[in-house]
Amino acid sequence: MKIIFTYAALWLVLAVIAILNGGLREKFYAPLMNELTAHQLSTFSAIVLFSLCIWIFTGLWPIASARQAVTIGMMWLAMTVAFEFVFGHFVMGHSWERLFHDYNILRGRVWILVLIWTSVAPYLFYRFRS
Repeated sequence: MKIIFTYAALWLVLAVIAILNGGLREKFYAPLMNELTAHQLSTFSAIVLFSLCIWIFTGLWPIASARQAVTIGMMWLAMTVAFEFVFGHFVMGHSWERLFHDYNILRGRVWILVLIWTSVAPYLFYRFRS
């Protein structure tokens, strides 16, 4: 059970990376391209950065079982969605419509890939390392 609490705390690192990733997008490359392309590039860079962190996490704090890995992934998914909507709406002041906009994959909004990756990566890295 201790490892679950450790991975809950490690999610904060992923949250900081996501915020920094968004800041880099807005400051550096969003002005150079259309908004959709910047969103897609930012999604890809978030997945790469998360992968590097999760690889380090799973090396330093090994996951003991597939069940534990799935639990971590589902916990991270819930924490990410809750953070996105609570922080996005109540702190950043984004409308609910704007927040849900990034989930429309039919319009090229690929943010959901970050959520999918965040939820399956602990299991995939567990399998790869075991």
